[in-house]
Amino acid sequence: MSAVRVAICGDFLEEQWPSMDRVADMLISQLRRDHGGAIEPTAVRPPFVRRATRAEKVHSGGVAFAFDRFANRLWDYPRHARALASVYDVYHVIDHSYAQLVHRLPAGRTVVTCHDLDTFRSVLYPDRDLRSAPFRMMTRHILAGLQRAARITCDTAAVRDEILSMRLVPADRLIVVPMGVSDTYSADGDPDADRAAARMTASAPGAIEVLHVGSTIPRKRIDVLLDMFAAARQREPRLHLVRVGGPFTPEQRQRVRDLGLEDSISELPRLDERTLAAVYRRAAVVVQPSAREGFGLPILK
Repeated sequence: MSAVRVAICGDFLEEQWPSMDRVADMLISQLRRDHGGAIEPTAVRPPFVRRATRAEKVHSGGVAFAFDRFANRLWDYPRHARALASVYDVYHVIDHSYAQLVHRLPAGRTVVTCHDLDTFRSVLYPDRDLRSAPFRMMTRHILAGLQRAARITCDTAAVRDEILSMRLVPADRLIVVPMGVSDTYSADGDPDADRAAARMTASAPGAIEVLHVGSTIPRKRIDVLLDMFAAARQREPRLHLVRVGGPFTPEQRQRVRDLGLEDSISELPRLDERTLAAVYRRAAVVVQPSAREGFGLPILK
């Protein structure tokens, strides 16, 4: 028998969602390693088309990038998916917020991984997440795509139960598939990566490192992180906060100054797997103050 051809529909790299990129990469590598003779996975994301941000080289986070993101997610990627509809045997949409692709794929052969229901808050909890009518229309379109999928995998039973409680999808189409842990995230040392992590964190000798990994979007509650760290540091001055995931927003940076934490925080960019694992090994404690989080990579599974 020939191998099952699986199209892996990952996020656009330009959006810089490290967790989603990691899920796609690891799924492909593990399928090739463990099921190479039976399954043939292929990444099928199209090139990101820059319209409003043609002169920009990186994620800007502004209105122009938001326009390009909208156009690529809802126009370019679905057109690309439709052209692939007869090429592969199975289609796996890695991120539920891309579930609009299911409208252009063979729904009966498409799997979507649902990490949480945050994307759909504006239609599931409209009183808690006030959005414009066009935004809610777009969200309903994405949710309808999720509901069309043949199977939906959930990282945790909690996400599955939330989907069931909202009566979004029948139970027989939901599967819990916990995230694994890469071999890279081992307690064993990696001398080169460990040295790189030490240089990047730049904490003082004897410092106790507190680690937070994630973006600075509102639901990550960086305000809670900073207030918590400031309070803890009053009792233990050796604490040093290490943040991986890019720089603070201007408002968050002002909060850092107000709390007098400028010299006790290291801001690290997106890291390669080995260096990130080394940063985890250095930490005395890892904190996750998010208001909502469907999963945690890599250590919470």
